[in-house]
Amino acid sequence: MIEVENLSKIYELDGQKVAALKGVSFRVKKGEFVAIMGPSGSGKSTLMNLLGCLDLPSSGTYRLGDIDVRTLNSDQLAEVRNRQIGFVFQSFNLLNRSSALENTELPLLYNGTSDSKSLARDALAKVGLAARAKHKPNELSGGEKQRVAIARAIVNHPAIILADEPTGNLDSKTGEEILKIFSRLNREGTTLILVTHEQAVAQYARRVIHMRDGLIVSDSAREM
Repeated sequence: MIEVENLSKIYELDGQKVAALKGVSFRVKKGEFVAIMGPSGSGKSTLMNLLGCLDLPSSGTYRLGDIDVRTLNSDQLAEVRNRQIGFVFQSFNLLNRSSALENTELPLLYNGTSDSKSLARDALAKVGLAARAKHKPNELSGGEKQRVAIARAIVNHPAIILADEPTGNLDSKTGEEILKIFSRLNREGTTLILVTHEQAVAQYARRVIHMRDGLIVSDSAREM
């Protein structure tokens, strides 16, 4: 599903070139649950941005399915992000004036899906929020907001879900509930890549990649 070969990313800051990624290579098969760990500055967030087609590498190859991401223009990248990738962020990224249903429905509106409301309701039901569909974010708890974000991520049935510190703004009990939802989605066949600095969060994944200084220093499967 994902093939990354010798991926590098160089930024220019104050006239200095900074290598955020230094030739990273790995593969993710369909249905895997992978956690990417590392301290601040390790390159894990840069890698997540590249995997999510939010940025392009300086060199190397990233293939998502049969798509060579480097060959895509900005419109094609936007289409891949909308149809192939679901995003879940630490800060939820919900529209405050829109209901849970309307927030979930957004990716479907972008691609003109006709039965968007029905599909959005199904996605909310899948994360246990069917009864909260009409509520706006300020009427929801942190855990409920993140459930809406997950519903929005899965509503298009994407090939992959990318989650960046998805429990970072939640208490431990609520975070555990969110991780159990991810585990269930993975058992149902969803491919998941999760960035975290917490070992307790990474334990839910079946494979853990550790990064440091823009490089992968270990990549190991976990016994479940």
